[in-house]
Amino acid sequence: MKAAVVFEKGGIPQYADFPDPIVNNDNEALIFVKAASIKHLDRARASGKHYSTENNEHQPTIVGSDGVGFLENGSKVYFFSKKGTVAEKAVADKKMIVPIPDELDFTIAAALPNAVMGSAMGLKFKTNLKAGETVLINGATGITGKVAIQIAKLYGANKVIVTGRNEEALQSLLELGADETVSLQLSDEDFKQKIKDIHNETPIDIVLDYIWGHSVENILSALKGDGTFSHKTRLVSVGGMSGDTIQLSSQILRGTDIQISGSGLGSWTQEEMKLLLSEIIPEMFQAAVNGNLKIDTETVHLENIQTVWESEITNRKRLVVLI
Repeated sequence: MKAAVVFEKGGIPQYADFPDPIVNNDNEALIFVKAASIKHLDRARASGKHYSTENNEHQPTIVGSDGVGFLENGSKVYFFSKKGTVAEKAVADKKMIVPIPDELDFTIAAALPNAVMGSAMGLKFKTNLKAGETVLINGATGITGKVAIQIAKLYGANKVIVTGRNEEALQSLLELGADETVSLQLSDEDFKQKIKDIHNETPIDIVLDYIWGHSVENILSALKGDGTFSHKTRLVSVGGMSGDTIQLSSQILRGTDIQISGSGLGSWTQEEMKLLLSEIIPEMFQAAVNGNLKIDTETVHLENIQTVWESEITNRKRLVVLI
């Protein structure tokens, strides 16, 4: 079969022949793949730089961690696989397969789940978002941030505040349900004052962060208590596009009712993963069918994988490989 294959660590995937996958037991299913999305996760895993591949010995591998296609009986499905997905065929554990509504386009079905994982898992399990709460999404102009706005609203958030650097992209988030924008281009003092003003008017219950770094330092500083009482805020780190570390004052932790956690591979329980597959993704697929959840995509055919792998795809579109 044809597949997108990385032959050496850090190499660019090649359109190449690869042995057909083998179904080893009754718990696995063969899938005829129709599309698979390419995410930061897939690029990082292919380069060997992702924490989930640090101890792996490299050998020729197919890129991709999930995809969509048909089972042998013709059922339309989304699936996870550790054996690669950007190929004409794949094998997946039956527990890692999700039905796709007939009305949902394969491209959207391939693009949505990773963004859903990067938003719904944090909102639902790490913060236990309740109807009526206020959510601040830091770094919301990326593809997952845009999906997070919509999911926060679907989960009942009363107010969603968003931050970003690109002013045009930031303002466009209002059309997706954001209620207020805060530019990351502001000076530190102006940014912190803006967050303080919002927090005083409508206490921020949840911070969903995609970029970490200095902006999170400013947000924490703005939320810092004054020695009396402070509103409880749950901050969840999902990404680190602006840096992997921050400086955190112990005074903020001692003087502020704040909970800091992360949401990503390795932080979810088995039960949460089961709910992702059995409830969350199906719910979001249906929301897309109903027009309540949107995602922008850019497509490329499998044979052109090498030419697009290192090219800049706008961060506001998900790259989907058609097979």
